Amino acid sequence: MPVRARWISVALAAVTAVALTACGSDTADTATTAPTGGSSSAAGASGPITVFAAASLTGAFTQIGKDFEAANPGTTVTFSFAGSSALATQINQGAPADVFASAAPANMKTVTDAGNADGTPQNFVKNQLVIAVPKGNPKNIATLADLAKPGVKVALCAPQVPCGAAAQKALQSANVTVTPVTQEQDVKAALSKVTLGEVDAALVYRTDAKAAASDVEGIEFPESANAINEYPIVVLKNGPNKAGGQAFVTYVLSAPAQKVLTDAGFQTP
Repeated sequence: MPVRARWISVALAAVTAVALTACGSDTADTATTAPTGGSSSAAGASGPITVFAAASLTGAFTQIGKDFEAANPGTTVTFSFAGSSALATQINQGAPADVFASAAPANMKTVTDAGNADGTPQNFVKNQLVIAVPKGNPKNIATLADLAKPGVKVALCAPQVPCGAAAQKALQSANVTVTPVTQEQDVKAALSKVTLGEVDAALVYRTDAKAAASDVEGIEFPESANAINEYPIVVLKNGPNKAGGQAFVTYVLSAPAQKVLTDAGFQTP
């Protein structure tokens, strides 16, 4: 082959190699990039991930945690479920956690105000109150006003807990005063008073009444529309696995996780 022809052949081969490399790079970038909420797995997610979450998320997040681990081999999700106010206090006192999911913006604000959030919290679901009563509704409770009747024992969440703050808003909007026999530190504890037969009714989230449908009935009331709680989630600044925490938050916003939440009775924000 003449020298000029050989030079042209080499040049064309080099150009072709560069073009193929560029195409491969573009393909790889496209494959690892997904719109927010559209991916069920996250590249690079690994190791243990600790999530502090509101008690009302227990059932749904337990399932979401299992699904996340299946979609991201090598990850392990550990949950701490409690009242949002207690969790916020623990985070601000230095408890090691990667993600915080609160049942109300007010409790999330205590964490962001303390500078312990990495980024801006995102609302991922909302929840609404119902009146939980034992199966058969022996006290014939139908409205919030029925909770104020003599002889009706009521459990509420403590005022600093999101379900307690929502209950106070609903009662005020109905101009009803209720003196609870107990104030609990999270919604699960308030609901347990009904299932154990210790009270006649409790104001709990719709999702909790649905999860305990074999033991309780959930009575809807119109004033609950005035006390809907938005649930924000955020990665924590000092979390030991911030990358894993971000992957979990991304998964919570994805379609598979949102279906788990809506199936549990949560509403989209």
